[in-house]
Amino acid sequence: MIPKDCKRLAEVDFPIAVVSKHSAREKSIRHGHPSTLHLWWARRPLAACRAMLMALLLPDPGDRLCPADFKQKARALLGRFPGKLGATDEELRKALLKFIGDFANWDLSSDAQYLKAARGLVKAAHPEETPLVVDPFAGGGSIPLEALRLGCEAFASDLNPVACLILKVMLEDIPRHGPELAEDLRRVGAEVKKAAEKELAEFYPPDPDGSRPIAYLWARTVRCESPNCGAEIPLVRSFWLCKKANRRRALRVAQASSLHATGRQDACATVEFEIFEPKSDADVPRGTVTRANATCPCCQTVLAAPRVRAQLAAQRGGADVTFGSHGKRIGGARMMAVVVLKGDVAGRQYRLPTDRDYAAVWQAKRRLDVVAARPMPDGLSVVPDEPSPAGGGSGAGRAFSQRIYGMETWGDLFTARQKLSLATLHRLIAQMPDDASRTLLALSLSKLSERNNAQCDWMVDVECPGHLFTTHAIPPSWDFAEGNIMSDSSGSFILAFENTADNARATTIPAINKGQVEIADACDSRLPADAAPIWFTDPPYYDAIPYSDLSDFFLVWLKRALPNQPILHDPFDPGNPLSPKLREAVQDEIKQVDGRPKDSVFFEETMARAFSEGRRVLNEEGVACVVFAHKTTEGWEALLTGMIRGGWVITGSWPVATERQSRMRARDSAALATSVHLVCRPRTEAEVGD
Repeated sequence: MIPKDCKRLAEVDFPIAVVSKHSAREKSIRHGHPSTLHLWWARRPLAACRAMLMALLLPDPGDRLCPADFKQKARALLGRFPGKLGATDEELRKALLKFIGDFANWDLSSDAQYLKAARGLVKAAHPEETPLVVDPFAGGGSIPLEALRLGCEAFASDLNPVACLILKVMLEDIPRHGPELAEDLRRVGAEVKKAAEKELAEFYPPDPDGSRPIAYLWARTVRCESPNCGAEIPLVRSFWLCKKANRRRALRVAQASSLHATGRQDACATVEFEIFEPKSDADVPRGTVTRANATCPCCQTVLAAPRVRAQLAAQRGGADVTFGSHGKRIGGARMMAVVVLKGDVAGRQYRLPTDRDYAAVWQAKRRLDVVAARPMPDGLSVVPDEPSPAGGGSGAGRAFSQRIYGMETWGDLFTARQKLSLATLHRLIAQMPDDASRTLLALSLSKLSERNNAQCDWMVDVECPGHLFTTHAIPPSWDFAEGNIMSDSSGSFILAFENTADNARATTIPAINKGQVEIADACDSRLPADAAPIWFTDPPYYDAIPYSDLSDFFLVWLKRALPNQPILHDPFDPGNPLSPKLREAVQDEIKQVDGRPKDSVFFEETMARAFSEGRRVLNEEGVACVVFAHKTTEGWEALLTGMIRGGWVITGSWPVATERQSRMRARDSAALATSVHLVCRPRTEAEVGD
């Protein structure tokens, strides 16, 4: 047992530079990494969690109270690695820090030699019993996953149902079933895809020449309100289709005529486009929309942002086509181009839309009307009709503006064909046997929905649909890409479950234990007092991320794929169809609890209760760590006030650079790149912080 007054390694020194390097590198790993199992916001890099957890678990060899038996066993374990191991306690400390830094490398995270040594060091420090690591704000599961990697037991809880489902798969299902679960996922995924193709193939028809459409590029539209014009304005930010060096394609206006130009009172203002190969950037026309102000391509009149919003609100966001009685498009979203794969021709090709393309959309819309008319067995609507989050305010609610464009429900964020395809796949998954592979397939489809909605850009540099959550928000989108879910390209169902299988295999570590997951309030743990030697968590970042509102995007679909999953509900309010909001620790003043706004005072009080509960759970010899990242002094003041009121004293702090400076959020902005790891212990009356 490590004596209570013996300092842990994290309270003395920490390999910041090398852990920062490995943490930042992890953010660029897109496949075969546990973080890509399913999206969770502000997920901590495994490198930082693994390194800090080891530094919390191990005593400092230079401390006079450090057990001699630990130092002897540590020397034996570290002596198997290259390099000279000196005889002094200070040299042993340096060797431990070097090992921790090296082990932070993702490439060594599953190396048998390093795993054996890391677990041996933890066992040497805690010979009596396997240490329990508690994380009450577990989120994406980085901390408890690394606890299992080090041979510890892990208790992970979160208030959010989506987070808990991710945790259940990562910490319970995958350790229980091992690599076979990934193969089961591939098998059942292929079965569901085959069944879905029979129902959906007619809505994604091939071209007459055999070319296969893989994406449809759309633009929302509004009408020019200038007298004698009335042209349809496609809302396009950029007319580029592809910006690869060897294949540059773009759109330009081929014909534009206003009523005034024709001189006929019965004429219609029109604008037609053509695809061309630009020689330079200057050849490509500017987009038609800037800061929600739309420029008419016929008469050049600018339609002000309030009028653009009003027209789109009347269309419930404008993602769907408006058809006449005979299936002819008369308004709404306009298809700008179709991306196809053509025989043996290398690369993606682009063509203009045809009547056949619109006919498939019309048929999908008619089928959706039939499918959506009958509710699911549990009473839920086939298409999510739960309300989308309200925006505004000075807190986390500022992330949402979709309602001012008419997107009142979560279903409004999708086109009719996307809703039909996703609803079909969710129904097929719901009919499967209730086991771990079904849950993993539901998570795959959940990820797919984030790439198949009417808020996804067409990424001209890599030629594929983008993602909704490029930031922690749901911003307005003017033009968007609709992937062919039944294809084999980006944004397809098959790639979704194949990638998830790869990531599930990467999450399969030779764990000694499996974790325990619970949906719970961090302020009210069911763990007994003095239960754990390590309390390590990454709490919400004040007003930075509205977790519950964002996660509802996934929750509404997951409930339809997993109708009997008990985790996917609000345990504190059975009448709430979405994730818990009242108890969520976030600064968001548009929400109220008992008539009080969720302001900074609310955040401080909630953090104080959570830290007080953590102090109760931690045993007498235990140590804790809190990860926090915020750009404002207000955020830091709220957290630290909560820690002080919760009865903690800070004994060390280590800023770890966890973000890539090249990421989109960091370019030309003050985006925070460092997460501070605050090492702390329960405070006595006489102690002050460091």
